[in-house]
Amino acid sequence: MNGERGDLDLLFVSPEVHGKGIGYAAWREIERLHPEVKVWETVTPYFEKRNIHFYVNRCGFHIVEFYNSHHPDPHDPETGEENRFEDDENDGMFRFEKRMN
Repeated sequence: MNGERGDLDLLFVSPEVHGKGIGYAAWREIERLHPEVKVWETVTPYFEKRNIHFYVNRCGFHIVEFYNSHHPDPHDPETGEENRFEDDENDGMFRFEKRMN
C-alpha cells in the first residue's frame, strides 16, 4: 500500500471451496482493515474468466486497462519493446481498479 492506493498482489482460495463466499469474505476483511485506501488495484490474466467475474461482479472492480503486445504494462521491464507480451505462456492481462466511496 502506498498512502491512498492499495495493490492486491494475490488473493487465493483453494478450488475445493470455490463458490462458498470465502474469497469475497476475505476481500471484505481486507477493505475493512485498510479504510485509508481510496483506490485498490489488481491484475489477472485475460483467460481467467472466474477471476474477472469475481473482481468485477462480486467485488466492484472495473477493468481499466488490457496489457498485451500492442499495449504492454509500462511498469513491467519484461514487456519492453524487444520482448513480445503475447506468447504461449502470456496472452495478456487485465488491470482492475476499485475506487472506494
